[in-house]
Amino acid sequence: MTPLIEVHDLVRIYQIRRGLFGRPTPVRAVDGVSLSVMPGETLGIVGESGSGKSTLGRMLLGIDDADQGSVRFQGQPMPARHTAEWRALRAKMQLVFQDPLAALDRRVTIAKQIAEPLDIHKLIPREHQGSRVTELMRAVGLLDDQADRYPHELSGGQRQRTVIARALASRPKLLVCDEPVSALDVSIQAQVVNMMRDLQEKNGIAMVFISHDLKVVRNIADRVAVMYLGRIVEEASSDVIFRAPQHPYTKALVSSVPIPGKPLEGRVILQGEPPNPAKRPSGCAFHPRCPLVRDICRSVVPELQGIDEYRSAACHVVAGKTTPVAA
Repeated sequence: MTPLIEVHDLVRIYQIRRGLFGRPTPVRAVDGVSLSVMPGETLGIVGESGSGKSTLGRMLLGIDDADQGSVRFQGQPMPARHTAEWRALRAKMQLVFQDPLAALDRRVTIAKQIAEPLDIHKLIPREHQGSRVTELMRAVGLLDDQADRYPHELSGGQRQRTVIARALASRPKLLVCDEPVSALDVSIQAQVVNMMRDLQEKNGIAMVFISHDLKVVRNIADRVAVMYLGRIVEEASSDVIFRAPQHPYTKALVSSVPIPGKPLEGRVILQGEPPNPAKRPSGCAFHPRCPLVRDICRSVVPELQGIDEYRSAACHVVAGKTTPVAA
């Protein structure tokens, strides 16, 4: 089966300038990422803040240009941004934002905002849009009498459901969800995640689910890619990642996820903070915080490679190039 979306060696570099006359410093927000998503699959992308998750999500949609690398959607190269071809492709791929109130226009009713993609892409004549909007509202659990309400008249969960309904209006093949439930209460998070999973299964939508909350990712993702400082350090099925993580960074993340009814034992506490992306460490970017660091880690960047039939990892120790010992 052909991947719905496939990226190869994506790189995104930002130039950061301190002060009016300061020299620009390059920051590699995404550094050589390759991945693919199959039709109907959910790929979870996890990592600490500043790991490049959101930038990667925007690159998958062609919103941010790649400095290097390529993106292919349904086997075809991503069209240049703002071209007619790119705009037409946007109907097939949609973004679900983190902050629903910021994503919605406070001066427009939710029914009109849900109908916007239908207008923009000229998918349904205006006289027939009402039934489609009603169908979408019911699909995400909104009531018919909420159609004429404004965003400030809805709860946080209802606003996020509105954003999801608008994203689904054009019948997309791919949804990129950037922290879609992080602003919601825990009980509402579960409702929205379950709703998204049901809608995905019903409509066969592929999803890239970006989050720092591993509990949510565990419940929704088929496969998980773990990012650290712009690179993928481990990738495997959700079951394998959470049952037997291999990369030291993944182990630390997974050990912090509480399991209902069980004490939180064996938690791995990472020392220090993620390095400044503008001053990336040599070799493996994780080595200053890694409990298994060896000399090779300080000088050679590990490549993401297959460790076994279940996973890929970017780690000299996990790959068996050296014997792990405590630092």
